[in-house]
Amino acid sequence: MPDTDFEAHAQLLKALAHPTRLRIVEILKRKRVCVKSLGELIDLQQANLSQHLAILRNTGVVSCCREGNRICYSIRDPRVVRVLESLSAAPQP
Repeated sequence: MPDTDFEAHAQLLKALAHPTRLRIVEILKRKRVCVKSLGELIDLQQANLSQHLAILRNTGVVSCCREGNRICYSIRDPRVVRVLESLSAAPQP
């Protein structure tokens, strides 16, 4: 696998390596969601949610756009959807 960028793969997996961030991605894989609604869906305070979203945004997992005075997020990297699907399909210990 000479063309594989293991560093980039590791960064992607580190960004996903938290239960809250996995929940965020799970929600976003179905639809674009604004920050306030996302916080309500996962019952997380704004400050904590912002930290998790920043990690996902900085690694290119999600992207955001402004709609009036709201900021909405969506999946940017389609690989994360495949990662979640792989995890869901894996046998549980």
